[in-house]
Amino acid sequence: MIVAPNLSAITKEKIILGVDPGTQVAGYGIISVKGGVMSMMQYGVVQLTKYSTYQLKLQKLYETIVRLIDEYHPDEMSIEDPFFGKNVQVMLKLGRAQGVVMAAALSRNIPIVEYAPRRIKQSVTGNGNATKDQVSQMVGHLLKETLDPKFFDATDALAIAICHHFHENALPVAPGKKTKKGAWGAFVSENSGRIM
Repeated sequence: MIVAPNLSAITKEKIILGVDPGTQVAGYGIISVKGGVMSMMQYGVVQLTKYSTYQLKLQKLYETIVRLIDEYHPDEMSIEDPFFGKNVQVMLKLGRAQGVVMAAALSRNIPIVEYAPRRIKQSVTGNGNATKDQVSQMVGHLLKETLDPKFFDATDALAIAICHHFHENALPVAPGKKTKKGAWGAFVSENSGRIM
């Protein structure tokens, strides 16, 4: 007996929001994947330097991500993993920005997956040590778009979304099943008593 493939599952569109959080400039990129073909829907940056306090910066970042989610209805969000640097203050500020971006996604029940910077570069360029310029050029090539080189934070966000498309198996699975290591959903399911 020959069973025909489910064509609706093959051609269903998936929208992925990639975010490169920051406290001065945050990048975002939204891609659509249909039938395995990626296309860019939107990309840009959130300029936070004009706001005087970190609380106001975080509020504006949260509001922007929620607005993007409400406008584009992504199925999933991918975000860059925290990295370990020498400056503890910078890491704490970046962690706040990442938390706000995650809270925005969680407020709309959007699954979140994190990727290490090296993995993102490796997935998109084949080189885990690629420069921002190399990442930007390859993102433009993969999406068949001419991207503005001034928006490295935005092209990094597109790279994060593309990386997620290439590694979709990192998504948390249905409730009651094991989740993949490193996924935000794994933390939430394993620490439900710690989440308010």
